[in-house]
Amino acid sequence: LALVALSAVTSASADDAAALFAKRCALCHGKDGKGSPAGLKMGAKDLSATKISEADAVAVITAGRGKMTPFKGKLSDDEIKSLAKFVKAGLK
Repeated sequence: LALVALSAVTSASADDAAALFAKRCALCHGKDGKGSPAGLKMGAKDLSATKISEADAVAVITAGRGKMTPFKGKLSDDEIKSLAKFVKAGLK
């Protein structure tokens, strides 16, 4: 029973991260993570096969990079961590 509950929480977290990515990131990074036309013009990176660590992704999401908006104070620490994990998992 605990395993079923844990898998439901994990699935819900992935769904939440996907919704958060669609709302906050896809405008520049594209729904597939490869970059939208506008995002590519601003230098958005292809996230579909990123090689940065989850910790580095947390840092970039938190502080921003280049023209990327910093999300510190706009997203909770848990939301930032879930986005980083989502990106590292190949947007799945």
